[in-house]
Amino acid sequence: MPLSGGWPGPEKLGKSKPPVHPPSVSSDKPPKRARLRVKFCAVSNGLSLLRRPGRPPSYTKPGRLLKASRSFVVRDFVVRERRYFIAGTPFEAPELAPGLHVVATPIGNLRDITLRGLETLAAADVVYCEDTRTSAKLLDHFGITTPRKALHEHNERALIDTIVADLWRQGKVALISDAGTPLLSDPGFPLVRAVREAGLPVFAEPGPSALLAALAVAGLPTDAFSFLGFLPPKSEARQAALREHKDRRETLVFYESPRRLGETLAAMAEIFGADRLGVVALELTKKFERVFRAPLSELATQFAEGETKGEAAILVAGAEESVADPDEWQAALAEAMVDRPLRAAVDEVADRFGLKRKLVYDAALALKAEE
Repeated sequence: MPLSGGWPGPEKLGKSKPPVHPPSVSSDKPPKRARLRVKFCAVSNGLSLLRRPGRPPSYTKPGRLLKASRSFVVRDFVVRERRYFIAGTPFEAPELAPGLHVVATPIGNLRDITLRGLETLAAADVVYCEDTRTSAKLLDHFGITTPRKALHEHNERALIDTIVADLWRQGKVALISDAGTPLLSDPGFPLVRAVREAGLPVFAEPGPSALLAALAVAGLPTDAFSFLGFLPPKSEARQAALREHKDRRETLVFYESPRRLGETLAAMAEIFGADRLGVVALELTKKFERVFRAPLSELATQFAEGETKGEAAILVAGAEESVADPDEWQAALAEAMVDRPLRAAVDEVADRFGLKRKLVYDAALALKAEE
């Protein structure tokens, strides 16, 4: 809403024209206002209206520094309202503390946004989005007009200095991803690290997370789990990554794209074991939410053909603790070392008996020392 007293706007000096007043001023003879000459005008949370003789007015983005000119004085100021709407009802967002606000957003159901999240997005100077087009669906749905800028893996590092500088000037910056909590397989880590290292405040605005939602409905142990994000897209690298986690005892959580879901499940069944229990969670919080729980071999067969809709969360039960006969695996190790390189023999025996590689490697070194 425009300020009733107005804010000086740019106008040609010398041959001055009658001052232009905001629409909200109803007086027939508005009071005279002293012209204000500025070196810099820092605009925060609003739009500065620039009036130039013979040209239509132009607006600057919130937070932009306006350089003074001998040809201009600042006269008018338009304030952006800190509002959001729920079911058509407007709400005024409270004043936001300066700093970087990391805001979780819905992973599929817009009703999962928190009230605090709406207040933050409405009151911030700017919202940095992974994809402004995707985030527009959320912000427009709730009538939030805060300026949006893109921040993704390709431009994040280039923007860090600019954002940190804004925060030093008491800026109020919101960071969101396309869905869920930022930084979890999403951009944001380099920025948050830089802001923390600069000694500036970072605020958590918790909310939806596909990781926690999948854990909550999978029926697998949650007392200990590891989130491993997306596996490498290429087959060899993917299998190597899975081998590293084969013997872990805690629940493993992965994200996977729909076009690679079948291949990944097949690789898991081969490396983790066909009978290892797995869970595939699809379209969580949406109307057609689906959760499949079965041995990995069955899941691999089920998703071998066709492509699912949207990203999937894959959960795998931890490996069962097994006690191998020391005499048996050490004999197998000695036999494998006869015609194989030491490392290849260690990998073979560790995989075969479900042993930690360090244990087998130490035994191999002891056998080699005895030769």
